Amino acid sequence: MHSSPRIAIYPGTFDPITNGHIDIIQRAAPIFDRVVVILAINSSKQPLFDLAERMDMVRASIGGLPNVEVASFGGLVVNYAKEIGASVIIRGLRAISDFEYEFQIALMNREQFPGVDTVFLMPAERYTYLSSSLVKEISRHGGNVENFVPSAVLESLQRKFRRNQQV
Repeated sequence: MHSSPRIAIYPGTFDPITNGHIDIIQRAAPIFDRVVVILAINSSKQPLFDLAERMDMVRASIGGLPNVEVASFGGLVVNYAKEIGASVIIRGLRAISDFEYEFQIALMNREQFPGVDTVFLMPAERYTYLSSSLVKEISRHGGNVENFVPSAVLESLQRKFRRNQQV
């Protein structure tokens, strides 16, 4: 009997991807046959980096994980899950404060697509306070974010904010 591959998606804006996100991806990779990091196209958000930049940063940051790939999607995450045959949505939980919102989303996703479950993964303790918003804010003001993001992201942040400061 051949069982179908266990496919999981990890959706987010990833503006930019942080070491906390990478930690979640590295935890998910051995659990699932295929992990697709989905960059959400969210018209209500104004990302610092455009979609192509974010995809490049994610790809550069997850090298070496053969069962992890990167894609983008502009609709409901559950629709993308259906489209590619994913049965799991991965979400990271940094703190109890994240749980209530994530729990609501997980239940709504299950209502929309009963064939999908949400798996919550916790990052390493050193990343529990880390967020893309904090990284951008620190970087915007010239602070050091070297310990919080992969090198490709650090370079992109430095280029972006150097350019903005010269304007």
